[in-house]
Amino acid sequence: MIRIEKIWLTADAVWIRTADGREACEYYADYPRFRAATAEQRANYQADEFGICWPDIDEDLSYECFFYPKQRTELYRIFTAHPELNASAVARRMGISQSLFAQYISGAKKPSRARMAEIYSTLHAIGEELLAIPATA
Repeated sequence: MIRIEKIWLTADAVWIRTADGREACEYYADYPRFRAATAEQRANYQADEFGICWPDIDEDLSYECFFYPKQRTELYRIFTAHPELNASAVARRMGISQSLFAQYISGAKKPSRARMAEIYSTLHAIGEELLAIPATA
């Protein structure tokens, strides 16, 4: 079990320090609910011996996840390069869990080829819908 000495928030991440001095963070950009949350919602968290819970935004992080190797997936690059994309809305549109979609983006879970094709297809459909909007009113 990981013993936590300190938890703190910055403008872009939640940080922890373990009793043995290790520090790690999870970036808000990797989680759709954090990205959409206000500073007040992020500041309202509860911690126990297993992890941190944000009841206002229904998000939970285990301490172990802070130390998982991070893969910067293609989805991560897409969503960080285009912050105007709302990952939660894309997940809802696809009918999948927002939490699962966040794990795909962060690299914590790897989508199947079929799921990845569905994600790209959804993103392309959104792009086509935006292109169909007249440039002048």
